[in-house]
Amino acid sequence: MSDLTQFYKDVRNCQLCQLAQTRTNVVPGEGPDTAEIVFIGEAPGYHEDQQGRPFVGPAGQFLEELITSIGRKRDEVYICNVIKCRPPENRDPLPMEIEACRSWLDKQLELLAPKMIVTLGRYSMARYFEGQSISKIHGRGYKKGNVTYFPMYHPAAALHQQKLRQTISEDMLKIPALLADVEPTPTPAPENQSHQLSMF
Repeated sequence: MSDLTQFYKDVRNCQLCQLAQTRTNVVPGEGPDTAEIVFIGEAPGYHEDQQGRPFVGPAGQFLEELITSIGRKRDEVYICNVIKCRPPENRDPLPMEIEACRSWLDKQLELLAPKMIVTLGRYSMARYFEGQSISKIHGRGYKKGNVTYFPMYHPAAALHQQKLRQTISEDMLKIPALLADVEPTPTPAPENQSHQLSMF
């Protein structure tokens, strides 16, 4: 049994927060353990809760289009969420739920060791850029060690605000160059967030 397979088995038995009582399925994440890119969303929705897979609803369809636009396939990247169970009625994750799931995501990223982490939406962005506004830092890569952190709007945002669709699509197209380390020098982190990135 691989380490990632054992991880899936462990997380599906999680009882660390109240969402264990309301979920249909745990949604650990999916993709190859050799993926260079990990996309981290916020939380499973209705469709994800039913199927136990991340990003399978309308936002997931847009995410697949975005992945295709950079010459990749969904099964070549890794997709997961900050929390692994659906909040009732798709409400925002509570701080205690995010904290309860933190160790799962930490372990997941440790096992995957990706070259790039793409945060989708403000909850996953806050994990690395606490206190920052997604409208100000989206579409910019921040290098720390061997990992590039790249904040983007959540694909679901384009479903509610059509004007964001082009912004999200344009941001996505920056990923191949960042992944190939084409930039001569990394974009510096926001000034008041240097302490946050130094944690990695």
